[in-house]
Amino acid sequence: MLTANLTLLYVHNVPRSADFYAGLFDLQPVEQSPTFALFILPGGFKLGLWSRYTVEPAAGQQPGSATGELVFKTDSQDEVDQLYRQWGARHDLTIIQTPVRLDFGYTFSAIDPDGHRLRVCFLLPDES
Repeated sequence: MLTANLTLLYVHNVPRSADFYAGLFDLQPVEQSPTFALFILPGGFKLGLWSRYTVEPAAGQQPGSATGELVFKTDSQDEVDQLYRQWGARHDLTIIQTPVRLDFGYTFSAIDPDGHRLRVCFLLPDES
């Protein structure tokens, strides 16, 4: 069975991005070099940061708009609000959507220093 457990983000400056995510996750990378860093989050999910200048095969120019999101699921709306306050106090993170209830749940969005979208959400229970 095929299972996805790693997301790779191409970044401009690996040390800067690693510092950003170390602060965001309150967790140090398990592997770090000038061109790559790897975080293993509680639960086993892995986030890799790879220099966009050394990735092989070479990455093309990314479009100016977002092509996806890194999503963090919470256990409550209160946790969404708490993370919104914590992340909003950071100077290296830009909030692009304040907490709001959408059709799938309660959520907010931000962007990291490289422009990747980060979404925090509490999903509504399945009503089916």
